[in-house]
Amino acid sequence: MSSLMSMAPQKAVLAENGLIVNVEDVQVSMILAFKAGEVIPIDGIVIEGQCEVDERSLTGESVPVVKQIQSQVWAGTINLNGYIIVETTNLAEDSAVARMAKLLEEAQHNKSKIQRIIDNCSKFYTPAVLLISAGIAVIPTAFKVHDRKWWYSTALVILVTACPCALIHSTPVATFCALTKAAASGILVKGGDYLESLAKIKIVAFDKTGTEFTVTEFRSNNPDFSSDTLLISSIESKSSHPMADALVGYNRLNGVEPKPENVKGFQIFPGEGIYGKIDDKNICIGNKRLATREGCVTGPMGEGIKDGLTVGLGYVVMEGKVVGIFNLSDMCRTGVAQTINELKSLGIKTSMLTGDSHVATLHVHDQLEQAIELVHSELLPEEKVRIIKELKKTGPTAMVGDRMNDAPALATADVGISMGISGSAVATETGHVTLMSNDIRKEPQAIRLARRTRQKIIENIGLSIITKAAPVGLAISGHPLVWVAVLSDVGTCLLVIFNSMLLLRRTKTPKSKCCQSEQGSDPTREALLLHV
Repeated sequence: MSSLMSMAPQKAVLAENGLIVNVEDVQVSMILAFKAGEVIPIDGIVIEGQCEVDERSLTGESVPVVKQIQSQVWAGTINLNGYIIVETTNLAEDSAVARMAKLLEEAQHNKSKIQRIIDNCSKFYTPAVLLISAGIAVIPTAFKVHDRKWWYSTALVILVTACPCALIHSTPVATFCALTKAAASGILVKGGDYLESLAKIKIVAFDKTGTEFTVTEFRSNNPDFSSDTLLISSIESKSSHPMADALVGYNRLNGVEPKPENVKGFQIFPGEGIYGKIDDKNICIGNKRLATREGCVTGPMGEGIKDGLTVGLGYVVMEGKVVGIFNLSDMCRTGVAQTINELKSLGIKTSMLTGDSHVATLHVHDQLEQAIELVHSELLPEEKVRIIKELKKTGPTAMVGDRMNDAPALATADVGISMGISGSAVATETGHVTLMSNDIRKEPQAIRLARRTRQKIIENIGLSIITKAAPVGLAISGHPLVWVAVLSDVGTCLLVIFNSMLLLRRTKTPKSKCCQSEQGSDPTREALLLHV
């Protein structure tokens, strides 16, 4: 993390005049320019140009990511081969790198349950050992027994052997190594407590986080209102929901750029849609529930618009009338099926909780070949919380989400896992684990790391206790060897540290048949990976 922070340059170039300024002086909405080979020092949005960016240091993504107009770029990433002009979205101290470093630093101070138990026991253990050792040395002396040297040596052996250094180091060193390994892999765990909870997870609930939306059809019954107007795009550009991204992208393909500054009174209705006012026109965009609440009849326009890939219909309501209706296609991202199979191989059950329609949910479920055990659709945020509470009764539960309406469920779950630094800030702050990229395959990777960490902690505690037996046994049998006690104490401490550091080794991710078949069927992907 220190190397990542130092990697971000302290200077930036203003696009309008080429003036070099300190990053600390850069304000939000300033326009900066970046050439090929330069490290991006601050978060922003590309407003001109195109390039490929190396995000490996931040997200763990080994393949360069293409950036074009309206793409998000992050501090600490490298512009590989293009010239881009960026509008800043954060101050330097609020950049993704700075937030990640701050959260990781806080995580290191967040002790796990096992560590707290050991620390509490040490408060009583250490004074007890001192009293016992003093008693072994003082009591025989008071009674003037023979061979007091043997008693002194035995007392010293007990004192040195009972030193709890190895036991105290058994948990925090393993936790620190695991947090470091996770951060280097693009997984931010906000403390040892959550790492410990992640190792115990038995159920994982998803909010269709591993899907992407595209608009396949749009209909309008208003001659003054069509899909190429700015209305939908401008209002949806103020929302972070994936469906909003799909609508904005659809309009961009038709040459329409959003103008969010024209939107007044923007509101979000969780589980229904959004509202905004443009040119004194009240416009709502959302699902059938929203249209019905606005008193609109939604039947005739939607007839015949559905196809086999639909996830449900969206409605555009203007001044209390349905003026547009659109169809969204929902497709699973690469790696979702592999993630479900890996979770099953770890003995973890899966569930899907979504606010989308039942048809949309079944469509995604079919793409995954009914691999998910429990499926719930058309849920409001409070209903997701209720289901998470029910799942927690059957075992430790994790919730995966990336949007603002997922925040209550993320907070309720034993472990909340937020997806991507580009997701909702509320979800990122509420979640206990953040996957820095949108690669959902990092989720089983995080669980495996948590389980390995728990195993290392158990091994360390066992080593800390067992290795104390030899010098104590020799002392009781009449051979109180102080050098053996010192060797045992220091050696065990080093052994615990080295055993914990094994977590930093690179491990091979098991590949499912699904993953192997996908890679085998995509020669372009194989060539790219070979090049990297």
